[in-house]
Amino acid sequence: MLTRLALLVLAALASTASAATPPWERDNPAIPFAKPPLGMEVDWSESKVRLTPEKVRLGRWLFYDPRLSADGTVSCASCHRPEHAFSEPTPTSTGIRGQKGARKAPSIVNVAFATLDHYFWDGRASSLAEQAKGPIANPVEMGTTHAAVVATLTGIAGYRAAFAAVYGDGPIDIDRVADAIAAYETTRLSGGSAYDRWVAGDQGALSEKALAGREIFFGRGQCSECHSGRNFSDGRFHVVGVGWTAPPEGSAAPGSFADPGRFAVTKDPADLGAFKTPGLRDVSKHAPYMHDGSARNLEDAVRVYVHRPDAPNLARQVAGADLNCNDVAPVAAFLRALDGTGYEDQPPASFPR
Repeated sequence: MLTRLALLVLAALASTASAATPPWERDNPAIPFAKPPLGMEVDWSESKVRLTPEKVRLGRWLFYDPRLSADGTVSCASCHRPEHAFSEPTPTSTGIRGQKGARKAPSIVNVAFATLDHYFWDGRASSLAEQAKGPIANPVEMGTTHAAVVATLTGIAGYRAAFAAVYGDGPIDIDRVADAIAAYETTRLSGGSAYDRWVAGDQGALSEKALAGREIFFGRGQCSECHSGRNFSDGRFHVVGVGWTAPPEGSAAPGSFADPGRFAVTKDPADLGAFKTPGLRDVSKHAPYMHDGSARNLEDAVRVYVHRPDAPNLARQVAGADLNCNDVAPVAAFLRALDGTGYEDQPPASFPR
């Protein structure tokens, strides 16, 4: 048996070790990856971003740290809020100095295992890490430069140690910053929804209304033509008519889209007004909807496809959908049955100093 003196020595050593551990490490330990949830049974090795618990912890700090913005007020999580399934409850995003963006921040839930590697509404980034760089340098969003972010992080001893632990020798650079953020985002998986449980054999998991909505969604509504796969997105770009203004009746003037969408990237006229198909996991948590936040709730979002405008290049899946007003409630009920779990998080208790 240990003597009282030995116990006191051990307690003192433990206290000394605890005091020597920085609070940001003590409060945010690197932890093993959780088992992927039902319906998203991915192998972590499938990730295009190399994952380690230490890298994910570093990326989590960076994701929530407002010091990555020009004035220290905006972080990635300012728009990608965990309580809203990593989207936001506003029609468009707000950046530094209260500046308003033109588009709504899409959810990052399950995006690392997308069908195709297109990121942002217009697909201008070809990887999750490349996407992470964009808002940092956008003058309306985080409003800084990649060089300034690197300088800020290099000047913080705690971050220097964290980057060294993950990447070994070498300086902090923007590629490593983006890689770490992408690693954290990769772990934000959602599954185990009522729909996943129904697919797994729990026939009581879906209500009668949700079951009716499922039939419409996968049937005559043709919703699953674009909202396909385990994340309910084909990763492609389609014109659904949102933002289209038709010319006045009898006018020779052309109509127009408020936002060119994918066309701004490809310059292909067929892409005018086309936007990436968003995933539908936990969709109930991030109203309003569409790239411009113009649909205030799920019912309004479904009505877009019921009362579809006569826009040019309208997706064949939208043009051919057999939907009516009576379908709105059941389809919305099915969409709410896609709410899951596994992605939840909150800001770190402390950050590297």
